[in-house]
Amino acid sequence: MTKVAVGCRTIEALEKRIAGRAASGDVRVPTRMRPKRMAELVGGSLYWIVKHRMVACQTILRFDDRSDGRIDIVCAGELQAIVPVPKRGHQGWRYLEEDGAPAPGDLDESGLGTLPPLLYGKLNALALL
Repeated sequence: MTKVAVGCRTIEALEKRIAGRAASGDVRVPTRMRPKRMAELVGGSLYWIVKHRMVACQTILRFDDRSDGRIDIVCAGELQAIVPVPKRGHQGWRYLEEDGAPAPGDLDESGLGTLPPLLYGKLNALALL
């Protein structure tokens, strides 16, 4: 599952946000819609998109109902960096098929992960990545 980290300009900002929300070792990410594939997603990963790049993931532990009718995606408190992958922004969350999901710990042999986000975004907009 992918989700845009709204308001985060860098992976460091996302790390600070996750660290601030990590209560008792887990992080709650609220969403309006109930995923139809919830059972499949438990044990999988929530991939975060920052500035049109998928940059990190967290393990999905469970889904909890809230009193206001929304759903909490409960994730592990640890944020794992991944090799940055170009990804268009979207609202809410989207499913990510297993073959399109980068694994944490993969090596960035291309060097794309070291590019500054602004340069990366411009190259991606020009379809050069």
